[in-house]
Amino acid sequence: MSEGSFDPVSRSFAPDAVGSKVHLRGWLQRSRSSGGILFLLLRDRTGSVQVTGRRDILGDDGFSAAEHVQVEGAVEVEGTVAEDKRAPGQREVRASTITVLHAGEPFPMFADQTEEFSLDHRHLAIRSPEHVATFRVKAELLRALREFLDREEVLETTPPVLSGNAAEGGSEAFQIDYFGRPGYLSQTAQLYLEALLFPHERVYALTPSFRAEKSRTPRHLTEYLHLEVELAWCDLDHLMEFEERMVEYVCRTVADRRPSELGALGRPPEELRKIVAPFRRMRYSEAIDRLVAEGFPITFGSDLGTAEERALTLEEHSPVFVTHYPRDLKAFYMLRSPDDPRTVEAADLLAPEGYGEMVGGSCRETDVTVLVERLQAKGVDVREYEWYLDLRRHGSIPHAGFGLGIERILRWMLRRDHIRETTPFPRTPSRHTP
Repeated sequence: MSEGSFDPVSRSFAPDAVGSKVHLRGWLQRSRSSGGILFLLLRDRTGSVQVTGRRDILGDDGFSAAEHVQVEGAVEVEGTVAEDKRAPGQREVRASTITVLHAGEPFPMFADQTEEFSLDHRHLAIRSPEHVATFRVKAELLRALREFLDREEVLETTPPVLSGNAAEGGSEAFQIDYFGRPGYLSQTAQLYLEALLFPHERVYALTPSFRAEKSRTPRHLTEYLHLEVELAWCDLDHLMEFEERMVEYVCRTVADRRPSELGALGRPPEELRKIVAPFRRMRYSEAIDRLVAEGFPITFGSDLGTAEERALTLEEHSPVFVTHYPRDLKAFYMLRSPDDPRTVEAADLLAPEGYGEMVGGSCRETDVTVLVERLQAKGVDVREYEWYLDLRRHGSIPHAGFGLGIERILRWMLRRDHIRETTPFPRTPSRHTP
């Protein structure tokens, strides 16, 4: 039977559905039998509906077959939609036939299992309602980001994931044997985006990035989805204003389009609608002073880790920019601040409620001599970056850009305890299967 011959489960909840016949197919979420009546909760991509089957209608054989379907078994149902205030959504489908497509084996996933067991069986765990809602919201987030960038006339491009040099330092890059030569999995698409910027002015890429950091924190993955943007003729203030518009747009859009999923996951959609620009801005030096006053053993030049970023944002309800970091903490390509040679024109956008950095951006250095000096200071072979330095030799202009970790912003939006819950198959220092 063709797909068009079946109704989506959501049809059962249409205003005019009561009394109409439907033909459904999907997976069994749970079931119970009460004498001569069988109660099934049937799921497809559009939702779940209660199905009731009576022995005197299905017959002994049909009733018995349906009764023995395991959780996540697949069935086909024909029946009539009826109102029932006791059923989820106050609707049920009263079956005239239930056809078992695959009875299935006993499903190994259930409540109160260990986190490790769930991760070992991630291919099955992702069928849970919580994961389904999470990845529906993630898809909406990606769609909203692309919509925003399209409205801003930023061109989507496709830079490589394999590279001959480590953009931000070899110690955090996954090195591979590329036909007898060293190769790397991309940490960032930024250098390639800068090359694409010159003919197009405003470009972005949405690609996987890889970091060989042995960081075991709730906000680190070794593989994550990375949105990166490069904008010509842009300074730090304009870059932050662009990021503000983007975050405000995606929060409002996701809240409008996925309110039920957000609510089910613990984030009332109205909270995201309150994320409105401008966001608070503080210089790195101000952040250090504040942390020292709170008792952190930290000085100018110290990096801000998970604990420090959490302290700065725990009581905030909107994102916060921290700007003008020390030059030695940041990558070689960041522009030195004109008013303080110790710092660079950089800004990290920290999520509120203690969730930490979700966007990192900066103005890019345009002076070839300075870039060479920075590469040499970091012990890098400058010859590997000659192609990048060529960008400064042929029509160099002021420009800026940022990278946004999709899983990090989603973790904040959905109030997830750990970032691994924001991706179907998380990759961490201790796990790269299934």
